[in-house]
Amino acid sequence: MDAIGINLPGLVTQLVSFLILFFILSKLLYGPVSRALDERSDRIRDSLDAAERARQDAASSAERVEQEIADARVQGQQLIAEARDAAARLRSSEEERVRTDLESVRQRATQDVQRERDAAIEEIRAEFANLAVDAAERVIGRSLDAQAHREIIEGVLQEGLAGDRRN
Repeated sequence: MDAIGINLPGLVTQLVSFLILFFILSKLLYGPVSRALDERSDRIRDSLDAAERARQDAASSAERVEQEIADARVQGQQLIAEARDAAARLRSSEEERVRTDLESVRQRATQDVQRERDAAIEEIRAEFANLAVDAAERVIGRSLDAQAHREIIEGVLQEGLAGDRRN
């Protein structure tokens, strides 16, 4: 092998040195580096899994938030509708109460006017009766019985009212 330029004892020595170096490096360097790379790979994988879980959690949280917002909108619309209904009921009940109050005021006013009218008519009758009695006393020149005068006057008034009603 000397003809090709290979020294067999040097080759064996180098081969043995290489194997020793390979063994030492594999035990001291390759194992720890390999373990460190495996650990780093595991940490990266765990981090990626955690990131995926966080992304899924965020997506589900976003969906929940959107659902809650939609529910809140629906509930808000229901509250608005209920408030409108309550306002309409209140308005109609207040209108009915006002109508009732106005009707009772109108009836009382009508009754008051009727009472005042009746009182005025009675007052006019009494005054007319007194005037008629005074006039009759002057015409006749003597005093008649007051009760008889009133009966005569009432009769005349009744005839006069009956005539007015026919017209």
